[in-house]
Amino acid sequence: MRPRRFLPGGPLKGRIRVPGDKSISHRSIMLGALAVGETRVTGLLEGEDVLATAAAMRAMGASVERMDSGEWIVNGVGVGALLQPEGALDMGNSGTSTRLLMGLVSSHPINATFVGDASLSKRPMGRVIDPLSSMGASFDVSDGGRLPLIVRGASPAVPIAYRLPVASAQVKSAILLAGLNTPGITRVIEPVPTRDHSERMLRGFGAELTVETDEDGARVISIRGEAELRPQTIEVPGDPSSAAFFIVAALLVPGSEVLIENVGLNPTRAGIVQVLRQMGGSIEEISPREVGGEPVADLLVRHSMLQAIDIDPAVVPSMVDEFPALFVAAALAEGVTTTTGLEELRVKESDRISVMATALSAAGAKVRETEDGLVVTGTGGEPLPGTSGPVATHLDHRIAMSMAIAGLASRSGVEVDDTRPIATSFPPFEAMLEGLSA
Repeated sequence: MRPRRFLPGGPLKGRIRVPGDKSISHRSIMLGALAVGETRVTGLLEGEDVLATAAAMRAMGASVERMDSGEWIVNGVGVGALLQPEGALDMGNSGTSTRLLMGLVSSHPINATFVGDASLSKRPMGRVIDPLSSMGASFDVSDGGRLPLIVRGASPAVPIAYRLPVASAQVKSAILLAGLNTPGITRVIEPVPTRDHSERMLRGFGAELTVETDEDGARVISIRGEAELRPQTIEVPGDPSSAAFFIVAALLVPGSEVLIENVGLNPTRAGIVQVLRQMGGSIEEISPREVGGEPVADLLVRHSMLQAIDIDPAVVPSMVDEFPALFVAAALAEGVTTTTGLEELRVKESDRISVMATALSAAGAKVRETEDGLVVTGTGGEPLPGTSGPVATHLDHRIAMSMAIAGLASRSGVEVDDTRPIATSFPPFEAMLEGLSA
């Protein structure tokens, strides 16, 4: 355990550049490993989750190397040519690595054992196992559909048309990645849009992929299998999920003005910016542009008096990972913020609804937990009292970073029981926070 007390320290000032987008970083490595030739990636997020993906692709035959310049070079093996890994694939804390790689392996003639840390081993994998089983893969799983588990790939796999019962970019992506090496056309029907990095990047690598809308308004994503992927040069934009912590911090701490450079603003990911603006947050887009098919801008964020709102559950897929940070913003807003439709948060690295309710209450916030969200009564801009002892983060990096931000907006600080999990997604978080506070 590495506890730390995060204390208020005056206005946040300066400019920062957050690490690369985690979703795009994972997919850059995976698709580069399936292309024939050399893919070059700059701006890759070098957190433990993405490094777990890189290690897994090496174990299945690809060359994945970091250059002294910080650029990553991936020499792929080609779709259909993944090798049998000699040992178990250790996913650490990464649910994204696990679910997407389960999809990849499912349509290759190999077996792979997936293991993870204590937190990941509590997370259910059934929602991925069900459609991949329909494609012909078989699974040996632990109780409750959890890790450790073994995937036995099908060769050939069978194309399916699968309607997502719950909005999930990870399940969608797992099926599409399985479809890469499946003869025929695999379809995913998505009633509620989720982040579309997989679709954008699969097209960029040369996969034959189409997106249409059916008569019910659902997105129908179709991919033709036995694809030949072409290597790419990729510049990864800044991760909006990482930027969210600094956006909230700058909005809450009086006198703050922070420029966050190169933030990815894909509309399927940028819900947090939309919601904070609805609450009255001053977030200005500077130099909007497109990088590698993804919309990007620098964000100038100034301290603002936030107003509570009822958050439309339709925005949940576009900001599902940012709700812990949003709860902190709501705790200092004027009025009562109501969130609903957040059932997905209960099966993340922790039960983020319950854990954030407990942590914020310990810091002096007025929070009521419901079945599918939180009702937060804000302080109207007054700092939270702070904690008398450590709050439990349950090995969840986003809980740790959200409560760190709460500490900046408190009177006596917030103590986090363990900051180590932050390294899974945002290794320089604490140093960057200190730089702005200084």
